[in-house]
Amino acid sequence: MKMKLLQFSLLLTAIILVGCSDDSSASTEDKDPIIFADNGWDSNRFYNELAGIIIENGYGYETDQISGSTPALFTGIAENEVDVHMEVWTQNVGDTYTEGIENGDFNKLSLNFDDNHQGLYVPSYVIEGDPERGIEPMAPDLEYITDLPEYWEIFQDPEDNSKGRIIGSISGWEVDEILHDGFLHYGLDEYYNYFRPGSEAALNVSLETAYENGEPWIGYNYEPNWVMGKFDMIPIMEEDENGVLESIGAQNIDIIASSGLMERAPEVTDFLSNVETSSEIANNALIYIQEEEATEYEAAVHFLKENEDLWTQWVPEDVVESIKEAIN
Repeated sequence: MKMKLLQFSLLLTAIILVGCSDDSSASTEDKDPIIFADNGWDSNRFYNELAGIIIENGYGYETDQISGSTPALFTGIAENEVDVHMEVWTQNVGDTYTEGIENGDFNKLSLNFDDNHQGLYVPSYVIEGDPERGIEPMAPDLEYITDLPEYWEIFQDPEDNSKGRIIGSISGWEVDEILHDGFLHYGLDEYYNYFRPGSEAALNVSLETAYENGEPWIGYNYEPNWVMGKFDMIPIMEEDENGVLESIGAQNIDIIASSGLMERAPEVTDFLSNVETSSEIANNALIYIQEEEATEYEAAVHFLKENEDLWTQWVPEDVVESIKEAIN
């Protein structure tokens, strides 16, 4: 994920040159392709595919995605090398976002969704038990992060039986630094090891395996995410609602665009300004990807077919008809 800016610029230039030299450019009236930021998680890619289908078939632009670290992608947007970010976790990126808006480095188009949460979770059976599965409550009084020292033995680290294990965020994600600072702030390092999984897939597999086996698990996750949509989870909150982890709680997930896109494709930015979804929509898409072994593109097509009453409000009638023809 951590890409040097020079490498990022060279890769992006290559993508643009390929797109412009493709024979299909004639069908899009020599319009430059619209480049989406891929921050590395599935919901981001789902939204990229969803917007891409509408833009390609409704507005005649080619689209592409480019991955990179958060700083590299925001630099790309400020320099008009990346056009759109469909899922900006505004509090995670903090000053990078607020200062970028104030300085005119990019533009907020829409609030994609705000019914989200991220932080530490446990399966509900850890606190409440699950009579149908014969699981007794393991930590019935666990409610706040400050309760965790009492229960470290429940979450024992398989590689260090003197401490528990908290599954943290992925190294390189903005939230990881915030979460780890909170871990230290509450003195959890005395009782737990903070374990960073190597990837989002590893994080989710860890939770899925524990859940299916009815085993104790505590770790980072966020909504929307397919595991959060599929499994019954309980967040472990701070007792003080203005605590050190406040910045990674529920927050606005915005859609932003480069100033260059605002100028060269105002009809596209008008469409993106109308997009508004929810964590539930994203969760359902991610569950579809997981259970049907589908791609993000296939999940986007499925969404368009199943949610016509929603997305048809985002675009003019002629674009609606073009999209329907393309996906049917």
